[in-house]
Amino acid sequence: MANAPLKKIIGFYCRFTPSYSKIGFNFRKLFWRPLKGNFAGQVWLVTGGSEGIGGSAAHSAVAGGATVICVARSIDKLRAFAQSTPHPEKVILEVADFSLQQDIHDLVARLAQRGLKIDVLVNNVGIQKKDQVITKEGVETSFATNILGHYLLTRDLLANKLIAHNGTVIEVSSGGMYNHPMVVNDLNITGPGYLGVRAYGLAKRAQMMMTTAWREKFAGTERRFYAMHPGWVNTASVNRSMPRFVAILHSVLRSHPQGADTIVWLAERRPEQKRAEAIWFDRKERPAHIYQHTPLSKDTPQDVIRTLERGLLPAARQPLSAATSAQAAPAVPASLATGAARSA
Repeated sequence: MANAPLKKIIGFYCRFTPSYSKIGFNFRKLFWRPLKGNFAGQVWLVTGGSEGIGGSAAHSAVAGGATVICVARSIDKLRAFAQSTPHPEKVILEVADFSLQQDIHDLVARLAQRGLKIDVLVNNVGIQKKDQVITKEGVETSFATNILGHYLLTRDLLANKLIAHNGTVIEVSSGGMYNHPMVVNDLNITGPGYLGVRAYGLAKRAQMMMTTAWREKFAGTERRFYAMHPGWVNTASVNRSMPRFVAILHSVLRSHPQGADTIVWLAERRPEQKRAEAIWFDRKERPAHIYQHTPLSKDTPQDVIRTLERGLLPAARQPLSAATSAQAAPAVPASLATGAARSA
C-alpha cells in the first residue's frame, strides 16, 4: 500500500481495523466456549514453529500433551523455543529452509525414518519480501517459501502415509490474499514485473485454493484440510516487512496467541466446512472473496496444483517413496535433538 492514494489507505484501515486487530478478537471471544486444550497422544508438525504464530500454536500443543515436531531454519531459536515450553522433552527439533526443495526432501526422509504419524500439520512458515530474491534452486523466494514448500511437504507426507488417517492439515494464510485474484502464471513471477506485496498475496490465495484441492482429493475420508487467517498480528516478520503498518497500528495488533487461536481451535474441534472454498478466521468459516474483482479469475484449484507441480525441480516431481526414504534420510545429529527426538 506504499503508493496507494491517501483516501484508499484511510478507507482500508477504517474498514478492517475493527475486525482484524485485537479489537475484533476481544469482542468475538466474549461469545466463545473455552478450549479443552487436550492433545495428549497426538503428534503435531509445525513449520516456522520456533516463534510468532507458529511458535504459539506449537506451545499450546505441547502444553496440551502433544509431541511437537518443530521446524525452523535456526537451531538456536528452536532450542530456545523448546526450553520455553512446559515439556521440552516433547519437542522434536528439525532444521529446514522452506525456500529450498532439497531441504524439504531431506526433512520428509528424516520424518519417514522416525516412523511417527502426524495428527496435526500446521503449514505456518512464510515470508514477505519487498525485493525480488531468487533461491539457489532458481525459484522466486516468496513463491518457494509461502506456497511451493507447503505443497511439497504436504504432498510427500501424504504419499508416505505419514499423516494419520484422521489427521488435520492447517494452512496459515493471510488477509493479504483478499486484494488479489488468482493468476497462476504470476505465482513464480520474476523480472521487471515483480512486486513483493503481490507475490505474497498470490501465494496466500494459492494456499487457500490448494487446501480446496486437498479437500476434494480426500473427500469421504476422515482427514480435514483448512486454510485460516490469523488477523493482524505483531510478529517479527510483519515488523521487518511492514514497518509503517506496525507503526500505525502497534497498539491494536494481535498478540501471537491471539493470532494462533483459530489454529488451535481447528485442531481441537475439526469442524465441517460448508463452502468448497473458504478461509477460517476467529473460529468461523469466512468467504474466500471480499472484493468484486477477485472471483473473476478463471484459474481453478487444480490449475494451482498443476502450476506447483511445474515449479518443482525434476528430482522432487515424484513424491519421495517410503521405500527410498530410509536410504535417503541423513542421520539426525544428536545436537538437534531434545528428549522426544532421542527416543523417537
